[in-house]
Amino acid sequence: MNLESTLTCPACAHQKTETMPTDACQFFYDCEECGLRLKPKKGDCCVFCSYGTVPCPPIQTKGSCCS
Repeated sequence: MNLESTLTCPACAHQKTETMPTDACQFFYDCEECGLRLKPKKGDCCVFCSYGTVPCPPIQTKGSCCS
């Protein structure tokens, strides 16, 4: 399982690699460049599934997220 994902801000394209939590979903992430608060897109469970290069750990292992 890959626990690192690079998030890309949709507003300013700033990228940062973060370590994903294994025990909870991350619903919000504040871009350190422009300050935009990222929220999951409709149908996604967390910011990593919406804006990251790697889906969150529950999706990687079970195929369903944060239930």
